[in-house]
Amino acid sequence: MHILAVASWLFIALLYAGTAEAASPEIRATVAMQKSGSEATLLGMFFHDPQLGWAVGSGGTILKTTDGGRKWKKVSSGTTSLLTAVYFQDARRGWVVGANGTVRTSRDGGETWSVVFVSTQAPLYGIAFVTPQKGWLVGGNGTILRTTDGGENWTDQASGTSAALHSIVLTNQQHGAIVGALGTILTTSDGGATWTPQVSQSSATFFDVAFADEVNGWAVGNAGALFQTTDGGTHWIDRTLPCGRTCNKLTDLIRVRFTDAQQGWIVGEHGQILRTTDAGFNWVEEASPVKRSLMALSFPHTTVGWAAGEGGTIISISPGRR
Repeated sequence: MHILAVASWLFIALLYAGTAEAASPEIRATVAMQKSGSEATLLGMFFHDPQLGWAVGSGGTILKTTDGGRKWKKVSSGTTSLLTAVYFQDARRGWVVGANGTVRTSRDGGETWSVVFVSTQAPLYGIAFVTPQKGWLVGGNGTILRTTDGGENWTDQASGTSAALHSIVLTNQQHGAIVGALGTILTTSDGGATWTPQVSQSSATFFDVAFADEVNGWAVGNAGALFQTTDGGTHWIDRTLPCGRTCNKLTDLIRVRFTDAQQGWIVGEHGQILRTTDAGFNWVEEASPVKRSLMALSFPHTTVGWAAGEGGTIISISPGRR
């Protein structure tokens, strides 16, 4: 098994054996396979609510569900480019991004997609909106694109780096963070007008970043990289889990999400699923029904979530009460 190989693409073909050891959970989550009807590698996923969701991936694949993932249908994207991320502002208006500066937008809930022209051919990996009008795209070669008109037009912003930028999150209208290759972490405190580099003291490739609230956040990456901030992204602490007796190298951690201040989730290589119920003080490994890598994660509600990955894999996650 290997991670999808694309030049300068964020998932590097690293084969690891074993996982980090963690304490046993009091109550396990219920994790179940869903039938996607696709063999595409799924890299992005977004659920608007527990019924309505989308997943995107290789070959221009866009999948949509309106019944909580019991059925998924393939929707024409109008492109064969690798799609890496999807985001919807509401049940109708959304965006997908991908390789070669690909940007598509939908105004009908993802049934049809139209081309959005941007001034880059760099691969795009992340999407975030802080208001219906104000949003960002991030990608390869330090690319940051900004819109102030609801995605009609996108303009370049200076990032101060040539590293690939993989994920962006806004915690409020003034503050946010971007993570990427070579330990890159950028933050803003002026509503995204400028982005300031922060010291991570790591050379890890960070794939994703998420915040539990406005000050407590987590970044995850290759070789088990797990970093925490408690001050909104200015300082980062290495919380990488130990390898343990049975592992040779740590598994890549690819996506992280928090559903409230206490409960968070991480997915990664070899179907790994980690969960915290104490704001990241402890991370517990949940039983996974798959060995294929999980590369996308979405929690529209604290009580239900989904992950997706290689070979059209989609799983539902129902947290047990602690």
